[in-house]
Amino acid sequence: MPVVAFPGTPGAQKPDSSSGGPSGDRSTVAGAVARFLGALPVATTRRSYARTLARLTAVTGPHHPVADLDCDHYAAVMTAWDDAAAATWNRHLSALVSFTTWAQRQDLLATNPARRLNRRKTTQHGDRAIPQARLEKLFTDDRHPLRERLLWRLLYETAARAEEISSLDVEDLDPEFRRARILSKGGAVEYVHRHRHRHRPPAAPPTPRPHGRAGVPGRPPRSHLRTPGARGRRHLPVTGRGRRSYPRAEYLFKTASAELDPHGDGWTLHQLRHSALTHLAAVGRTAPKLQAKSRHQHLASLGRYVRLGEETSARITAEHDPAARRRSR
Repeated sequence: MPVVAFPGTPGAQKPDSSSGGPSGDRSTVAGAVARFLGALPVATTRRSYARTLARLTAVTGPHHPVADLDCDHYAAVMTAWDDAAAATWNRHLSALVSFTTWAQRQDLLATNPARRLNRRKTTQHGDRAIPQARLEKLFTDDRHPLRERLLWRLLYETAARAEEISSLDVEDLDPEFRRARILSKGGAVEYVHRHRHRHRPPAAPPTPRPHGRAGVPGRPPRSHLRTPGARGRRHLPVTGRGRRSYPRAEYLFKTASAELDPHGDGWTLHQLRHSALTHLAAVGRTAPKLQAKSRHQHLASLGRYVRLGEETSARITAEHDPAARRRSR
């Protein structure tokens, strides 16, 4: 009997290599990167890996076959962070290794282009906490934009990760209970809490908007820094500007804090989280309470905070200084 072809949907087009369909660009670097990032369940991981893999796409070209990736391509990618800290180098290398492992499981890549790259040894810092007096001076310095100071204070008061706070939208805020709903590192929905402020802000706050970022937007991010998630692509309805990228926020904080840093280097956004937990430990908060505040999965991760640092040492020394006691009599 004759076989009659089932009619397709009128006007539908067959997928081709340029449309990104199932039989299209899955074997190219751009297509594989898009599929890999789309398969990651945690938004913060997607944002972090997207920066590294955008560099890979730029180095090879979007249409370069994944099967032809080699050690020279990966080495060229990592040259962008040759002068970066060891932790930064290792973070970007981890993104390349994760993408390689995924591509091998998908039978897109038979070799390991990352095999010649080694992780760098990180330097263990004794005390990375920022003194509270310097933090308060930084938070109240009117020379810095209000939106930046708001971000810095939120990071310190909530002891949250920078990616978690920078991803907040207006609808995530709960002013009544002074908390915010965030998507944690592991992908769970959790809450972080801030302090109660009794003073009025020096200027009227921006007009609330029904949707969009919790703070005033920064400069529009470059297109290759945008993430595949819906929250990452969101633009404010009034300005049309995108979210401020993590590197940009980090740069602004390091620049602003350089004059208060005795070494002149400036501090990192992660040090605000570290400082918050160290200061809480200094006033007697136990490890389980610090865990509730920081949302670390394991108590062992809090050892660096429970071990009090330089600021506590200075206070104890001052309290037991014989010369200071004689002056007080």
